[in-house]
Amino acid sequence: MGNIYSEVGRSFKAQNEPNSRDRMEAITRAIDLFDATIYALTEAKSPKLKEVLRSKEEFLNTITDVNASQKRIQSLDSYFLQFAIAARLRHSAC
Repeated sequence: MGNIYSEVGRSFKAQNEPNSRDRMEAITRAIDLFDATIYALTEAKSPKLKEVLRSKEEFLNTITDVNASQKRIQSLDSYFLQFAIAARLRHSAC
């Protein structure tokens, strides 16, 4: 999920540019990362699968909602950011 944040964050930053090529590329890449993560968790029969599926659903609902509030976007951005921070801390501890 830490890797997913980079693309989720990029897509939220470009939210005000609905037809932006960068935004579309970030959304596409985020979906690809979600799908790869979902596949890996399905193969591993991981209990984390439900959370990833739900977070993908929330991301897609938010990114496609032209009336999404800034608070909703910030909340979801913060949620994904926590995974990126945890991944960085885990990586630096190694």
